[in-house]
Amino acid sequence: MSFDFKRMTKFEHNVGEKEKKYRLYGGAALLVISIFTAEIILLLIGLVLVATGYSGWCPAYSGLGKNTNDAANT
Repeated sequence: MSFDFKRMTKFEHNVGEKEKKYRLYGGAALLVISIFTAEIILLLIGLVLVATGYSGWCPAYSGLGKNTNDAANT
């Protein structure tokens, strides 16, 4: 499996609704934990999860050609 940089820049929705919820909740939890523990890495991971959950687009999924969005699969 190769990583496709050209496909990564298309910005197509590739995150499904169920996974969006998981990313938003997990990212929000990491943000709260990072506030109390002062861990920068948790803050960064939480921000990425919230951003990808909110937008519905994951650059890593785009580059790898993965898609969990049910609307695009049908």
